[in-house]
This record gives sequence, structure tokens and C-alpha cells, in this order.
Amino acid sequence: DRIKIMHINTNLECKRVNTALKRHRVTVWIKRQDLSICCLQEIYLTYNDTHRLKVKGWSKICHVSGKQKRAGVTIFILGTTDFKLINIKKDSEGH
Repeated sequence: DRIKIMHINTNLECKRVNTALKRHRVTVWIKRQDLSICCLQEIYLTYNDTHRLKVKGWSKICHVSGKQKRAGVTIFILGTTDFKLINIKKDSEGH
């Protein structure tokens, strides 16, 4: 089986995902692609707001942005992908 990974800078593609309509457009777009893993960069959501960014059938395995609303990264894994998270390493800033 092939694994297809896509990395998207949402700041460039959809002017961030801080509104419900923009989050909806991003999730619809992700579901239309033939992907196994999707990394969203510069989502500008706080850690507490990431529950607003969901893609049905996908697991969110990582979200890094800290407590402030700033550029962050979220990684989604397609639910049917054989994936097991073994370890998470954080840098000195806690990301």
C-alpha cells in the first residue's frame, strides 16, 4: 500500500482556519484528496480551540501552538491507515 502525505500552509491556501466556514472548507478539501496523512501548518488556533477542527474518519494525532493564538501545526491521520504513535519529543519551548 502507498502512503500519501500532504503538507499545507493554511495561511497561504485559505487565510487561516479561524472561522467555521474556513474550517469546513479545509475539512471538505482534505476528505476529497487521496491522502493518508495531512499536516496543516499555520492554523492559528489555540490548543483549547483545536476541538473545532475535525475531519470525520480522521484522527488528530498532534497539535502544536501553545496557549496563544499563533501559527501552529496539526497532523491528521486517516482512520484506515495502519499507524501507531510510539513517542512524542518536545523541544525546549514545549512544542
